[in-house]
Amino acid sequence: MKIIVCIKQVPDTNDVKWSRDNNLIREGLISIINPYDILAIQTALDIKEKIQNTKITLLSMGPACAAEALEDGLGMGCDEAYLLSDKRFSGSDTLATARTLSHAIKNIIKDFDLIITGQFATDGDTAQTPYSLSNMLDIKNIGYVCKIDDVKEDEITVLSAKDNGIYKIKGKFPLLISISKYDGKIYKPKIQDYIKAQNTEIKILNSDDIKIDTELTGIKGSPTYVKKAFRPQNERKCVFIETGDILNEIKTNE
Repeated sequence: MKIIVCIKQVPDTNDVKWSRDNNLIREGLISIINPYDILAIQTALDIKEKIQNTKITLLSMGPACAAEALEDGLGMGCDEAYLLSDKRFSGSDTLATARTLSHAIKNIIKDFDLIITGQFATDGDTAQTPYSLSNMLDIKNIGYVCKIDDVKEDEITVLSAKDNGIYKIKGKFPLLISISKYDGKIYKPKIQDYIKAQNTEIKILNSDDIKIDTELTGIKGSPTYVKKAFRPQNERKCVFIETGDILNEIKTNE
């Protein structure tokens, strides 16, 4: 089986800064693998244990420093990694990001059975990229996956947690699934794992390599933008009820 896991490097801090274009300034920030993407990697590793000859390919888009996140993924047990890095990708919204990832998959990786992503990214939290990516690749998508129930050479059965219940869904490959929850143990790489990861080549690709029109990438290719970014102000008013007539007391304080 051939699995692609799409991951993203995100800031590990609450002290974020924004550019004049309302894009996140990532320089100087401590960065980590998006937590939901770690769940996606671990899910792929679990499948690899069950299905022989499974190959896991990591795919990410970002600046050169995003290679650190790919190294961490390789250290967990993935087999190879691609980084899409080009200044012309900078400022991409979810649509432009999905478009760029899809070109890399179509023109470079090409052969796959299953794509696994995190459901959300902690620096955006839109959950739009997985659905856009599956649409551009013309494959089915199962979102909000909380458990892998069964996996075979040509299909997978998952549990998907929605607001109104948990659904058991079976999907034939090729397929994309988005992970929102994982109850198992996350593998923590050892020193030898990191050494192996550092000795594994991370293939860095630009817009020419993946054959994408740069008018469709980055800010140019993004129909949406952040109009305003701000910290929410939490204002709480506490009312102490001392009498037995609670409803009248509340109305009086209002």
